[in-house]
Amino acid sequence: MGGARRFTDRTDAGAQLATALRERGLDADIALAIPRGGLPLGRAVADALDVPLDIVVAKKIGAPGNPEYAIGAVASDGSVWRNETAFRGTSTDEDYFQEMRETEAANARQKADRYRGDRSGPDLTEKTVVVVDDGVATGSTVRACLKRLQNTDAERIVLAVPVGPPSTIDELQDEADEVVCLETPSGFRGVGQFYENFAQVSDEEAMEYLESEP
Repeated sequence: MGGARRFTDRTDAGAQLATALRERGLDADIALAIPRGGLPLGRAVADALDVPLDIVVAKKIGAPGNPEYAIGAVASDGSVWRNETAFRGTSTDEDYFQEMRETEAANARQKADRYRGDRSGPDLTEKTVVVVDDGVATGSTVRACLKRLQNTDAERIVLAVPVGPPSTIDELQDEADEVVCLETPSGFRGVGQFYENFAQVSDEEAMEYLESEP
């Protein structure tokens, strides 16, 4: 792990991320967290920047017979990112991928609706949007979320994460206007390795962060 810092928990990581964003003088209009793990960080960032908090949702597309192995991801509006290397390296055909794209896009919409309740999605027209997650590994869901936002009229998209492998962070530079990542350790094995407490966040806990007020 080298000299990479460890975060106490997601709230601590969010506070440190917020400090880094403020030091950069970021003039954000809204923070969008990726549920579930991104919401504790998103709450800290939104409060520190004094902006509203909402969500952007994507679901992983798993390989045939191995749903945990992501061959891509799709956002709630159908925006999709495909890992071409993984796609070609598995027994995946185009029909399967498109079927799963539709299924997981519907699941993402359902999740977004559940989290928002009666609230409508935010208008991002000419807004500076900060996308927050608790870290990235392959970054499949993050990439789909960024593609979703590229299809809006947002003026600027900033990705903010506490930790990720150098290769993934480099690749994500092409997907956002700016990427803020606190740690890019060469000995990256998984996001949880850089947290003292990386317990799963339930849907109920995540929605509480979304409903909290500064």
